[in-house]
Parts: sequence; structure tokens; C-alpha cells
Amino acid sequence: MTDVLILGGTGWLSGRIARRWVDEGAAVTCLGRGSRPAPEGAVLVRGDREDADVYADLSRRDWDHVVDVSSHAVQVERAVDALGDRAGRWTYVSSVSVYSDDETVGADESTPRHPAASPGDEYDYGAQKAAAEDAVLRLGERGFIVRPGLIVGDGDPSDRFGYWAAAFARAGSGAVLLPPLEGRSTQVIDVDDLAAYIVTATRSGAVNGVGDEHPLADVLGAVRLAVGHTGSVFVADEGWLRAHDVEYWAGPRSLPLWLPTDMSGFMTRSNRAFHASGGRLRPLTDTIERVVADERSRGVDRERHAGLTRAEERALLSDR
Repeated sequence: MTDVLILGGTGWLSGRIARRWVDEGAAVTCLGRGSRPAPEGAVLVRGDREDADVYADLSRRDWDHVVDVSSHAVQVERAVDALGDRAGRWTYVSSVSVYSDDETVGADESTPRHPAASPGDEYDYGAQKAAAEDAVLRLGERGFIVRPGLIVGDGDPSDRFGYWAAAFARAGSGAVLLPPLEGRSTQVIDVDDLAAYIVTATRSGAVNGVGDEHPLADVLGAVRLAVGHTGSVFVADEGWLRAHDVEYWAGPRSLPLWLPTDMSGFMTRSNRAFHASGGRLRPLTDTIERVVADERSRGVDRERHAGLTRAEERALLSDR
């Protein structure tokens, strides 16, 4: 039986990875603070990764596979120091945010990264992920780095992709505000497809764990169709949105998935290595249907981490 240690295993992505390993018949141990349960069939070991002794017991045994998703380089470095010699294989879930080039369309894993964070630096997500990658790369052929882009699916805590299902659903026969569409693309990967790849991949090095590129207009159109929205849409231009203090990508008062023109490469990265190493992607319509059902279940008018409120959207539409 494969012995797997997941540093986390109770969050959205790490929980899906743990569940997939359990389904594959592995003995799964999850290290977490205990604020959330581990998936059924996995063992939860409670511990805080800021505690210097958190790995004391875990380092007394061998692990066939260790998986880490942390976005704090110090946590990853300490884990590699404590457990690296006991791990047959180590997978680190990084991010395409490590890349310093967000303009080149089709950029692959050889794209230059941001400088790795150093102790004492102000927190920067991409720099932290780069430093964490460096720690895992010390393991040589045993180390594997997956760099996802936007991960989507039911239960997504970021609310980015799900915003559009909610926006079309709550509008009913009313209008919906859209970002610029012409020449814009989006690239997402289903959380369960990413979890399956992490569990089954056998290569080392780094791979962009990203989905196929799709025109943004097609993706939003597919979400609208799945919801059954019958109202009109208003496609705003970038200048108008900026003048009305609408943010891009994520966060409050934003239109998720919209990126400025100087970030045309961020959602159009190469996934050739992903496909060549066994990565599989379900039809995007399947993911959309699941997201629509999830948003309706959780409530389309709930408070969100990303997007416009319906009141904000209505005010913007009235000013067009």
C-alpha cells in the first residue's frame, strides 16, 4: 500500500487530492491544524506548521509520496529539511504566478520566474512560491512541481469562476455586465482533474497544470446557457470599467476572469507538458454544470470574495 503524507489535506484542493489518493487505495495521512476534517478514509494529524517540532513524529517513518500546497516558503523549506530524506517522491503545488512574463502567449515551463523570496521580504505570492520551488528542487529527481493557473469547480473558495454562474442566475431576465471580450482568452482547470494528475503523474521537474485556452466570450456564453439567463448583456470596455473603479481578475468590486491587455499571456500558457505526461481534462461544459449547481446551492446572492454585488452591477448598468 502506498503511504502518502499530505501537508494540508483539509482545504479545497488538498482535500480533493487526499480524497483521490484514498480512492486509489493509498494510506493517507493529512497534517493540519484541525479546524477542518480530513476526507473520510484519511488520518488527520493535528499540528501547526509554524511549530518547529511539528514534523518530529512524521519524520520517524518513510513516506512513498509527500504532497505540499503551502504558499509560505519557510513552511516548505522546513518540511523538506525535516522529511526530505524520508520521502520517495515529493510533489509541490506551485502556481503560474511564479513567472515574471505575463505577456507572452503560449509560454512554457522555461519562462523566467520572479526572484525567489528571501527571509524578511514583504510577502509576495509569486516570490514565495518561487522560493518554495527551490526548496523542493533540492530533492532532485524525487521532486515534482505542478504550476496551476486558475483552479475551478464546486466549492471554490475564491469565488472567481463561480461569480459568472451567480451573476447570470441572480439577474434572471435582467441585464448582466461583462468585461471586454474581443481577443480575450481564459484558461481554467477543474479541481478534480488537477487532483487526479497530481496523484497519477510520474515525472519530475516542473509542469504547468493548466487547462486548454478558450475564448472568454465562449466560456461566459457557455455559463450563460447553462444558467438559462434570458436578459441582455452589456460588454464594457476597459477604459469605462477603470473609470468606474471596477477591478480586474479578483477581489471586491471586480469582474473576475477579465485581465488587462498587458497580461495576455497569464491565461494562455502552454499545457503541452501536462498533456504529454498524462494530464486529462474533462469537457469544460461538465465543470460549468457542476459550478452552476454549486452556486445555486450556496446562494447566488451570498457575500462573495470576488465580483460585483448585484446592487453594484445595477448601478454600473444604469450609468452606461
